[in-house]
Amino acid sequence: MYDQTLNFSSVFVAFDQLVAGAGLTILLTVQAIVLGMLIAVTCAWAKTSGPTWLRPAIGFYVEAIRNTPFLLQLYFFFFGLPSLGIRLPPTQAALLTMVINLGAYATEIVRAGIESIPHGQTEAGRALGLGPLQIFRLIILPPTLRVIYQPLAGQFTMMLLGSSVTSAISANELTSAANLLQSINFRTFETYLIVTFMYLAMAFAFRGVLGLGYALTVGRKQS
Repeated sequence: MYDQTLNFSSVFVAFDQLVAGAGLTILLTVQAIVLGMLIAVTCAWAKTSGPTWLRPAIGFYVEAIRNTPFLLQLYFFFFGLPSLGIRLPPTQAALLTMVINLGAYATEIVRAGIESIPHGQTEAGRALGLGPLQIFRLIILPPTLRVIYQPLAGQFTMMLLGSSVTSAISANELTSAANLLQSINFRTFETYLIVTFMYLAMAFAFRGVLGLGYALTVGRKQS
């Protein structure tokens, strides 16, 4: 008969496993943000100012990712690529999927930010003799990032929480660690309750760091 008395001791005994899982969750998220934003900025530039022939390919990538489930993308990279002779460990497959997914969603956010910048700034850059890449890097991109900072912060937080899906391929992040722990101690409620609060703590801390970065950026601009 199942013991209905709450007992968190078996969870806290192995709490280091949950901490390690949370560490991997944060690491995957930070890496996905850095690499995904490189893709997003490049693709957004290509869609707004890049070669005409490249835009359909970028558009297909964005729409394909935005209109298919994250779990399906994860399975494609982990289970599908071996058919082509490419085998990725769970953690690498998880990171690749997160980067590709975030890159597509962030591309549209960055693109919208670029299109919100007055066209006169581009003309001023041309009048100064700047090239297209210089105009984009020095004149367009800085104000764009300030405009889209908050939407991006929301997308980054969603990626942090969405990383739990990678437990489906046994990437050893927080949810996967919780699944393993509760299968050993049979304390499902206690285990997932603690993990819930861990995700809440990470999400609030993550949003706090992003909010602080935004405040510092805006404050520096205004000063």
